[in-house]
Amino acid sequence: MSSATETITLGGGCFWCTEAVYVQVRGVLDVESGYSNGHLQHPSYEQVCTGTTGHNEVVKLVYDPAQISTREVLEIFFVIHDPTTLNRQGNDVGTQYRSGIYFSTPEQQAVAQAVIAEMAASGVYSHPIVTEVLPLSNYWPAEDYHQDFFARNPHQGYCMAVAAPKVAKFRKTFARLQKT
Repeated sequence: MSSATETITLGGGCFWCTEAVYVQVRGVLDVESGYSNGHLQHPSYEQVCTGTTGHNEVVKLVYDPAQISTREVLEIFFVIHDPTTLNRQGNDVGTQYRSGIYFSTPEQQAVAQAVIAEMAASGVYSHPIVTEVLPLSNYWPAEDYHQDFFARNPHQGYCMAVAAPKVAKFRKTFARLQKT
């Protein structure tokens, strides 16, 4: 990867769903499912699912800011998940499903805070935005079987019921940002 790339890590519920969207985004060069901002070193999926490690299910995105801006990455993020539900996305409940933006640069932090403030002021949501904005810490890649899960398991029940609609919403809302 060239030095012209940036990395940002996002928690928007189950990483299978978030990954399924971002692999289709123009300018996103790599998407890796993982765990971040917890206290345990090298946690397993089973440990994270207990809610006791403090980790969030996240996707680490490497993107080319010449092709897609941090703002656009975050605009997609706020359309494909509900940033107003604390520790929950749909039927997925627990701290590992919290809404979070884990930045790598002060500029990303500023953009995230500005986008959240604009959305809060616009009244687009009927409840307050609870997305945490923190520096990325203690990141660990998820197990291999979680990587590209939707692409490898499109007919799995969860993928059909939850991930596929998020992908469809992205395609409809952000057609201009879809890879060709």
